[in-house]
Amino acid sequence: MHDTTALLVELGSVILGLGIIGRFAGRVGLSPIPLYLLAGLAFGEGGLLPLGASEEFTAVGAEIGVILLLLLLGLEYSASELVTSLKTQYPSGAVDFVLNATPGAVAALLLGWGPVGAVALAGVTWISSSGVIAKVLADLGRLGNRETPVILGVLVIEDLSMAVYLPLLTAMLAGVGIAGGSIALLIALGTVGFVLYLALRHGRLISRAVSSDNPEMLLLVVLGLTVLVAGVAQQLQVSAAVGAFLVGIALSGEVAEGARKLLTPLRDLFAAVFFVFFGLSTNPAEIPPVLLPAALLAVVTVFTKIATGWYAARRAGIGSRGRWRAGGTLVARGEFSIVIAGLAVATEPRIGPIATAYVLILVIVGPLTARWTQPAVELIRKWRGKGDGPAATPGEPGVVPAARVTVPKEELATSAD
Repeated sequence: MHDTTALLVELGSVILGLGIIGRFAGRVGLSPIPLYLLAGLAFGEGGLLPLGASEEFTAVGAEIGVILLLLLLGLEYSASELVTSLKTQYPSGAVDFVLNATPGAVAALLLGWGPVGAVALAGVTWISSSGVIAKVLADLGRLGNRETPVILGVLVIEDLSMAVYLPLLTAMLAGVGIAGGSIALLIALGTVGFVLYLALRHGRLISRAVSSDNPEMLLLVVLGLTVLVAGVAQQLQVSAAVGAFLVGIALSGEVAEGARKLLTPLRDLFAAVFFVFFGLSTNPAEIPPVLLPAALLAVVTVFTKIATGWYAARRAGIGSRGRWRAGGTLVARGEFSIVIAGLAVATEPRIGPIATAYVLILVIVGPLTARWTQPAVELIRKWRGKGDGPAATPGEPGVVPAARVTVPKEELATSAD
């Protein structure tokens, strides 16, 4: 009874604290992710007030948080949108990978982490935060800008790449060798291809089978199916997160919209638990020694992400201002970087502190670069006597009215932080 009482008190305190933190972050215009990480650091091993009774529940809640994050992300996209993005944005996706994964891989090798650590840290520095970027675009009123579909296209490529990257990383972390890793990769590719085929050809049938007019039944069926598929995927070394993402892609139409509305509060709760759990698993004393390399890595990858966005927008024929806005918007890192680090931390514990510090820096810097990159470039050009002309108008190549743009994500403004 005493253990149950302590569990309830700890859980209630943690959830209440997360609610207060989230409200504070909203008031000051920040993403709550860095505050959740800091809360985890404060209450984890070596923190101000370590939690013991709720540790096991928090670990399970963190797993559910990852699954729900990826499920809701998959629900944002249809299979046809993914295929279209692959066809039009794959050069930008390749540039994104080379520019942003390379600094992480090189840093890991310089730190002596070996090939597995290099692959893991490459993923941490590669993937932008869809949740943070979605909120920034909505907050800045840029959903109608011409560069916004380009930004979303890059994010779609990154999200879909996780369906290949995560199984490969999981196999490497398990130490299964080249043959085992190749098998895992083939299984992942086959699974992704099969799901995309089903979603494209039989998506309506799948959605109809899952559909229900009763919200309770829809919630139970979608959540149960997702957790089941995630478990099977993990058993096949494809990654539970990828399994959840594929379930989201397979559902479409009214079913996807209804599931989003029902699952978003659960996603927000368990995603917050996930970020706290990652902070709990990191000793705060281990962060100061890695602040310098994390900061250097953050500076390098700020510029590589800006270059990625600039290139992608240039390919789409976007004007100069839109190119710089696209680059600055892609800087933020968040949920995926923490997911990757969380997978790798058991094999390479040193990745936890540097990933935490890195994400803390860029999840704060990201909204600032989204807002100020383009004005800063114009100020520098003006100072050098190369002004970019008058301010953008709706008729300028960089910006168009919202009605002329089709945004792939229907509820971008409500995406998770």
